[in-house]
Amino acid sequence: MIANAARSRRVVTTVRGMPASDGAGVKLNRLISQPALDMLDPFLLLDEFRSDRAGDYIAGFPDHPHRGFETVTYMLAGNMRHGDNQGNSGRLRAGSVQWMTAGRGIIHSEMPEQEDGLMWGFQLWVNLPAKDKMIAPRYQDIAPEQVPRLEPAEGVELRLLAGRIGEVQGPVTGIATAPLYVDLRLQPGTRWSGDLPERHNAFVYVYEGLVIVGEGESACALTRGELGVLSHGEQLKVAADGAPARLILVAGKPLNEPVARYGPFVMNTPEQITAAIRDYQSGHFV
Repeated sequence: MIANAARSRRVVTTVRGMPASDGAGVKLNRLISQPALDMLDPFLLLDEFRSDRAGDYIAGFPDHPHRGFETVTYMLAGNMRHGDNQGNSGRLRAGSVQWMTAGRGIIHSEMPEQEDGLMWGFQLWVNLPAKDKMIAPRYQDIAPEQVPRLEPAEGVELRLLAGRIGEVQGPVTGIATAPLYVDLRLQPGTRWSGDLPERHNAFVYVYEGLVIVGEGESACALTRGELGVLSHGEQLKVAADGAPARLILVAGKPLNEPVARYGPFVMNTPEQITAAIRDYQSGHFV
């Protein structure tokens, strides 16, 4: 019993999001990069955007720069068009994932391709190690049908965006922080137990229903809108109670490096931030 308890992850901090806006006024719920949780190495930011009011999202995210980290957009509902100054463009729709490595610099936009209806999804920022901050930008655009769907038990469905579960590998590859990103859906009364890299930092975010994380005396109930920062350990156990539940599970290898941040630039020193601003203003993000 003691050995199993040591291996199992538990919630060590619970965080509720705070209202925020970004881009040209898109309304967001900010979970990471706020006073209660500034960052969880290597994760710099997590936003949930969810609204069926066009005024909350229609202005979108016009052209803006990034350097030194990665942005991950996962759509649950709605349609978004992205484009950049490298000539890339594409359409994000329900179930699709875009993992963008900004590297040394990119200017891109994400604009709604709808004028009404529900727009719902997540944007996650993932730090890059110092050695990779100035690599060439790249995209991994993953269509919904490319995301593996697993049903490890009756009433349990997993969508594996990145990382490995058993013998199944997610479609996003070549990421320095070796992430695991899972969308987990539980029917009432079901449970799931999965292995995680023991020293990866990890969190769960419940976006529908109520989820019990852990078991026994360390079990913690998280409801819609709550993020749970997890302890280290080799295994995660989650369960749904009397209603369907949906959550994302995200884990990544911490970089343990200094972080200097200024808006859309994330580097290791203030001097590098100054250089990023100078390069952007002088037109060198090409």
